[in-house]
Amino acid sequence: MRIRRQSSWTLVLILVAACARADEPATPVAVVDKGSQPSTSANDPVGLVRLDPDAPVWIDVKRKRVVMLAEVCLREGQLEMFACPKGTKEHESILSVPVRPFTVHAGLLAAGAEPGNPARWHPKFEPARGTLIEITLFWTDELGKRQRARAQDWIRQVKTGKAMDQSWVFGGSELHVDEQSGAKSYLADYGEFICISNFPGAMLDVPVESSAKAGDLQFDAFAERIPPLGTKVTLVLTPKPEKIAKEKRDVKGEETRAEGDAPED
Repeated sequence: MRIRRQSSWTLVLILVAACARADEPATPVAVVDKGSQPSTSANDPVGLVRLDPDAPVWIDVKRKRVVMLAEVCLREGQLEMFACPKGTKEHESILSVPVRPFTVHAGLLAAGAEPGNPARWHPKFEPARGTLIEITLFWTDELGKRQRARAQDWIRQVKTGKAMDQSWVFGGSELHVDEQSGAKSYLADYGEFICISNFPGAMLDVPVESSAKAGDLQFDAFAERIPPLGTKVTLVLTPKPEKIAKEKRDVKGEETRAEGDAPED
């Protein structure tokens, strides 16, 4: 079952109502990355509306983007994810995020993104599709200076040694319903949050074929560009509904390029 605006309508209405009360102007996202996680709305950054009272995730109403706190959990090795929910796939992700992807999904809907679908393999491979999502990172380095990067800059293409240049799209994962109990579970909550290998439960994925098989992984961590383990990072997801990712697809994993501008702060 795909989570679209129709099936998440109640939650989106709640978010929109909250946004309507956010009168304060948006500010640069130089926030919450010095080791503490605010737990009350009084500590929330100006211009951001909290989406979960128990997690560091907000919607930036004015700029229509979702903001969350993450932590560097891996600097070396092959990758299947860029970011995963805390306690799931840290052994193959650069960032660990103490936030449910389901909440981020709802925030992206409220920010104007439209989910498409994750990658499909039958009867033939079809890449993930959906609104293009730009991912921007902010952190403070060891000298106390604010830094900023695209998420792609921390990911290296194994074959070329260059930074990844694919974009991400809002595939939207899947809402699984247990046939016996009726219990619902959002598949990306189990780890497949921001993916760089294709997974059927991916919330964000690259719109090209990218194998998840151990011997065929196309990306690893760009260690020279990633700050030390434990660094707090402000992770910003910005929907770009007016843009279409134009990919030169190569199922053998040769270098591809996605056209699109770098995200703005």
